[in-house]
Amino acid sequence: MARIDVMDEKESTEELPEELNGEEEAIEGRNDDSEDTEEIPLSEMTEEQLIEKISEVQALANTNMDNYLRSQAEMENMKKRFQKEKQELVKYGNEVLTKQLLPVADNLEKALDHSKDENSLEALREGVDLTLKGLISVLEKAGVEVVQAIGAPFDPNFHEAVSEQEDRNAPPGTVLKELQKGYLLNERLVRPAMVIVNKK
Repeated sequence: MARIDVMDEKESTEELPEELNGEEEAIEGRNDDSEDTEEIPLSEMTEEQLIEKISEVQALANTNMDNYLRSQAEMENMKKRFQKEKQELVKYGNEVLTKQLLPVADNLEKALDHSKDENSLEALREGVDLTLKGLISVLEKAGVEVVQAIGAPFDPNFHEAVSEQEDRNAPPGTVLKELQKGYLLNERLVRPAMVIVNKK
């Protein structure tokens, strides 16, 4: 069995390189420093230490109060900015739709100007027809759809029955006539179609 020689602590440290011994001294020095920086309980502090501690706490409190006031002011500014943006959104939310409707208004004005000439009745009719098509196109781009009525089964969710008529050529409960068109905005009913329904 092999024999293991155990050196005493003094001999082993003497044979260590100088670099390692220096590191151990640095570690011991750091430990000493950490012991020096340990906080003294308030009850054991001198008057000067207490005054210094109060000054530190007061400075920290002032910093915290300043940060709090700044954050409150920033939150208030954010609220005001959000409120202003919300008001502008409500105020100018229809700007795109308005710009698209302006050419329709221009065409109506032109049609009215042409109506002053007695020989321009057909031109007036064509102008109004084109203007109506332009208006419908703008509304479709904005998500507006016409409610299907004539020939469709009566649906109280989309149709408003004004009266009933009897027509043997159509199934009972079918919409026979449309007195006023109904419209949907992004699949939500804006106005029901006013209709005449076939008697059941």
